[in-house]
Amino acid sequence: MTEVKAADGGGTAADLKGAMMGFVSELRGFRDDIQKKFTAQEERMTMLDRKTALRGRTPLSTTAEVEVPHQKAFNAYLRSGDDDGLRGLVIEEKGLTVASDGGFLAAPQVAETVQNVLRSGASLRKLANVVTIESASYEVLVEKGETGAGWADEEAAAETTPGGIDRISIPLHELSAMPKASQRLLDDGAFDVEAWLAERIADKFARSEAAAFVIGDGVSKPKGILSYPTAPTATAGDGTIGIVETGAMGGFDPAAPADALIDLIYALGAEYRVNASFVMNSKTAAAIRKMKDADGRFLWTDALAAGQAPQLLGYPVLISEDMPDIGADALAIAFGDFRAAYTIVERPDLRVLRDPFSAKPHVLFYATKRVGGGVTDFRAVKLLQFA
Repeated sequence: MTEVKAADGGGTAADLKGAMMGFVSELRGFRDDIQKKFTAQEERMTMLDRKTALRGRTPLSTTAEVEVPHQKAFNAYLRSGDDDGLRGLVIEEKGLTVASDGGFLAAPQVAETVQNVLRSGASLRKLANVVTIESASYEVLVEKGETGAGWADEEAAAETTPGGIDRISIPLHELSAMPKASQRLLDDGAFDVEAWLAERIADKFARSEAAAFVIGDGVSKPKGILSYPTAPTATAGDGTIGIVETGAMGGFDPAAPADALIDLIYALGAEYRVNASFVMNSKTAAAIRKMKDADGRFLWTDALAAGQAPQLLGYPVLISEDMPDIGADALAIAFGDFRAAYTIVERPDLRVLRDPFSAKPHVLFYATKRVGGGVTDFRAVKLLQFA
């Protein structure tokens, strides 16, 4: 066989052809590898976009891509009363759906929306100690008086006076709301029934809670902070809240209006002042905002950023409209460490019962939640009385 030399004399035509085919094969492999990388990158970006979209979507969205089985079944129950899905649904390890005589547990998205509104509302819940329980009541042991302390060495033990212990029980009470909607509205697929229900329940619950934590009488509701016995700070004992008087009936002392506020602050123990706050309504706040010190500076300082509380004499202020107006003998201002002073207890579940019969042609949704509250440390709060 005759060999054909390459033009440059460096090898045969067969060698060049083989080399060229090898180069083309490598080029194709390189191209395929690049294409695979581009495809994988595209898939990762698509997945990232989908996750980002899901995070940005409202938690009450009922679109198929973000629904969980419990949410689908709960949505069907709200719209049509079909409870087969809720009764038959078993969610492993979570137990989110449980049928009971009191209705069905609400979808987690609804319950969480309600809780977020309650946490952010103008209520003692913002300041108090909040405990979640599964039992019917909450018991806390509180020191009665001061526990003694002393020094000791290796040879002699310290002699101390033991402090007493009080057992305080806070029972749970049923908080309820009953939003109403027409069946025609519920049949509308574009209507977000879960968002509507969560908004209505949260609004009713927030107002009822806020009032109970301040003025509740403890009968089928939490006992409010103003419902406990009071006594002058110097003589207040266990079970009573200390009061400071303004020195003027139904108002502040005209000559020195700020003195009563300063006396209120220092009537509270130093260990509680570190985390203390004022609680008052808007009318009282309006009166205090006009007060100035001897140098003409306002006692009230507005919040510097959204979400921050205004301050009075260096302490944050919570505006609670359930506090009484300034008036004769009114306990219109509270000051204390409310995390130590007041405890709110609640069960984590929110139950909803659909009632299409009691208000035809409308549908009622009977929503219930169990909540309790009470004072657990009487030394941690003081009240200003306008007398």
